Amino acid sequence: MNDRVSAPGGLALVEALVNTLDVETGADRLDTAEGRAGFGLHERDVPSARELREALRAACLAHAGHPAQGAATPLADLLAKAPLLVTVDADGTASLRPADPAPLVSRIAQAIALAAADGTWARLKACEAEDCRWAYYDRSPAGRRRWCSMSVCGARAKMRTYRAKQGGSR
Repeated sequence: MNDRVSAPGGLALVEALVNTLDVETGADRLDTAEGRAGFGLHERDVPSARELREALRAACLAHAGHPAQGAATPLADLLAKAPLLVTVDADGTASLRPADPAPLVSRIAQAIALAAADGTWARLKACEAEDCRWAYYDRSPAGRRRWCSMSVCGARAKMRTYRAKQGGSR
């Protein structure tokens, strides 16, 4: 689903990676050269990118209050392979950078660390709809959004609930 604005800062990279797989159709943008190029990946990098994607999806589902669907490798284990450095410029400005900026996991680790520090990491969620699971950034004031799109996934869920109640009352 796609009626939203991208996540802020580095979370846009995380969101984009999770959304390379359309759960409903099974289409995977990492299967295409163009899709891989968007993340600086080669074909040999795809299995590890998919593993990272599903670990990120599990974290986004957890942010939305859904039980972990059990990614094969926990996100923490994958991120442990991506050390980050604190650098300090001549003017005293400190920043967090990947020790090796080339691998995707290093850029993802940096994005998560910065988002965790500014409090935005927990707002990156995955849609409650089992046939969707699209990542989205929850901009709602209370941070309790459940679907990537109220007009599509939310409306479908509410209609299913309504029909179930109507069917049971007859």
